[in-house]
Amino acid sequence: MAGAETERTEGPGERGAGGPGVREADRFVGPGGRDGARTCLVTGAASGIGRAVARRLAARGDRVIGADIADIKNAGDTADAVIQADLATPEGRALLVEAAAELGGGRLDAVVACAGVGVFDPAAVRVNGFGAIATLAGLRPLLAAGRDPRAVAVASLAAVHETDPAIVAAVLADDEEAAVAASQAAVDRGEARLVYASAKRALVRWVRRAAVTDAWAGAGIPLNAIAPGIVRTPLSRPLLEDPELHALTDASVPMPLHGYADPAQIAPLIDHLTSPENTHVTGQVVFVDGGADAVLRGEEGW
Repeated sequence: MAGAETERTEGPGERGAGGPGVREADRFVGPGGRDGARTCLVTGAASGIGRAVARRLAARGDRVIGADIADIKNAGDTADAVIQADLATPEGRALLVEAAAELGGGRLDAVVACAGVGVFDPAAVRVNGFGAIATLAGLRPLLAAGRDPRAVAVASLAAVHETDPAIVAAVLADDEEAAVAASQAAVDRGEARLVYASAKRALVRWVRRAAVTDAWAGAGIPLNAIAPGIVRTPLSRPLLEDPELHALTDASVPMPLHGYADPAQIAPLIDHLTSPENTHVTGQVVFVDGGADAVLRGEEGW
């Protein structure tokens, strides 16, 4: 599916001696990190786009906090610190914010909300909608205390596909119970395909709404979303290996420029959007989809 997410595995948030979801050895020294490096938090850092972004930011010299529900294997080449939290739950979202405040010394310089699931059931709304929004909103005060703060949400080309207005409205109203109920209703009536797209549509609408408010623009924090097309990740592999699903994928996400992307080809865009050089791009949904949006929507909206 478009913008295939990092894989999500079940497991409790790790509660080590360093605090909830934090390993003692991962604690930063001093507010904001070491030696003046920017401190960036990336959710979904265990695999896929999130892992590629974490590596990219680390390579430019940033101090990276990687967060995921799964344990981040070989974290040394991906993140300087690790938070394990389940963003499908209010408790996991609160744990993320608490641990990030501890690890960042009360501040962050960039946040990339990449964690998500590629499923067609209420879990997509819990993680891709409420989890992503809670990440950005919950960490905004830490960004406000940071240096040249920036934030990016990883949405999906699926946001332009057909959606369920009831799901989208419930997410934007911050009514998780209603959103989950509407998602289950869509599944029950045979329209499960609408759930994933609706969660992503709600996320990009929230980004555009929030980006120009005093809390974000007024505080000098650019907030954007990116919308990938098909990205080769462990989660998208079943779609591409099955001939019938492969054909359906090509029809719903046509990518005339270079075809499918690898996670490392998505990371440079996020690198720029989270860098101090991005001073005026905000409230945008940037498609990195090989032309799929232009094929599907043409000149719509212009």
